[in-house]
Amino acid sequence: MNVSSRLTETAGQYGDKPAYYFEGQAVSYAQLDGMVTRFAANLQSMGIQKGDHVALLLGNSPYFVIGMYGALRAGATVIPVNPIYTPAEIGYILGNGDVKGVIALDLLIPMFEQMDAQLPALEHLIVCDTPPSEKKRDFNAEESGISSKMKSFTAMLSADDSFQRPELSDEDTAVILYTSGTTGKPKGAMLTHKNIYSNASDVGAYLKMNNSDKVIATLPMFHVFCLTVSLNAPLMSGASLIIVPKFSPKEVFRLIKEYEATVFAGVPTMYNFMLQHEGGTQEDAASLRLCISGGASMPVALLKGFEQKFKVVISEGYGLSEASPVTCFNPLDRPRKAGSIGMNILNVENRVVNELGEEVQPNQVGELIVKGPNVMKGYYKMPEETAHTIRGGWLYTGDLARRDEEGYFYIVDRKKDLIIVGGYNVYPREVEEVYYSHPDIKEAAVLGIPDPEQGEAVICYVVTDNQALTEESLKEYGRGQLAKYKVPSFIEFLDELPKNTTGKILRRALKEQVAERSRQ
Repeated sequence: MNVSSRLTETAGQYGDKPAYYFEGQAVSYAQLDGMVTRFAANLQSMGIQKGDHVALLLGNSPYFVIGMYGALRAGATVIPVNPIYTPAEIGYILGNGDVKGVIALDLLIPMFEQMDAQLPALEHLIVCDTPPSEKKRDFNAEESGISSKMKSFTAMLSADDSFQRPELSDEDTAVILYTSGTTGKPKGAMLTHKNIYSNASDVGAYLKMNNSDKVIATLPMFHVFCLTVSLNAPLMSGASLIIVPKFSPKEVFRLIKEYEATVFAGVPTMYNFMLQHEGGTQEDAASLRLCISGGASMPVALLKGFEQKFKVVISEGYGLSEASPVTCFNPLDRPRKAGSIGMNILNVENRVVNELGEEVQPNQVGELIVKGPNVMKGYYKMPEETAHTIRGGWLYTGDLARRDEEGYFYIVDRKKDLIIVGGYNVYPREVEEVYYSHPDIKEAAVLGIPDPEQGEAVICYVVTDNQALTEESLKEYGRGQLAKYKVPSFIEFLDELPKNTTGKILRRALKEQVAERSRQ
């Protein structure tokens, strides 16, 4: 079984039910499944065969849903790519990923014209109309040097009776996700049909998704968090998606209220923006039965503040691209523990181990490792990296964690973000939690910088509207709650913290600022 075949089954059960709403229009499951099959047939007619790689450079839209499911139905491997990456970043992924076909917005055509000679394997460019509000320039296909490779997305939905559904095995690669690694080039995590299907199915069951749910899809669809939790799992459950092209608190609250949405999934910064939005009220979130957080650790102060204001529980979970992505969620049938990523989801086992790979005792810190049907088969064309990351069937996540006596897991920090001050371990998240509890601080990020005496020192970046706050007053605040060696040696004020497109704070960008300053 795979997610594209399951869509056909769901359409058989709920044919007239809306599969998604987009910009005020509803599209039924029967209509969606028909468009997916026609798209797959046209891919076959143009020469896309089983195993060929098709990249998606799209934002949140029906183009993405139809394009992904259509490519999977044709037997292709899908490579979702952030469309706002630089040409160099996109060029690397398309080249390294041996991409044969691309589905992209028309505003990206000039970029493909420039990269044409660098991508000899690229044979097809399927062009989607950019919404008028986002147009960068008018484009005439007749003038393009790559016009012979181009076909409109609309033409791909024309009737084609020649479709032959390919035989797909569980171990065939369905999706390659390029991870935004902190060092070196991105690595392509190969996820099989079994990986994708099992995780979506298990997440849907764990979160009790059903055909009555209406799920807000505002996380970027090219990101695995949205792909599984806000797209595949709902469509496998007969739920309806509410596709949001771009996150804004005002728009999300409006759509929740208009459609009586029941599920919202977001990263902590989204919840922070929603909590701070002046127009947001408890009434705006009244229909929600569940909020889901992932992508980064959620500060406890933010979680409690959001739950108190909107009277809805946030279930925090954990995942990574290499695990399709979800491994843990706070359960719905017992108390949610603030600060915890929850427990093993169905069919997935998490462990905390020491440097020798031995499981440690409860509440001891070690590396989180994962085993289950959701774990990738490896990195594309990187056997050594694969062997280092997957050992004995276990995926080594690189995250430091602990497990309590009841089986709840807690992320302590990224292994590589650990700060060592005079031989003592300082976990950035612990310090960040303290500053998030300060009533005037909106955001905080902590990292280590070189120190000639202690090896490393702690620096904290904060965002606040209170101009009266000083570095010394915030250090004093930290001294009241932290051991002396954990108190930041430096506190810097920023207008905003650097973030990626999912809203995750980019420590790497802050580290680059530190490195640049040390060179001056």
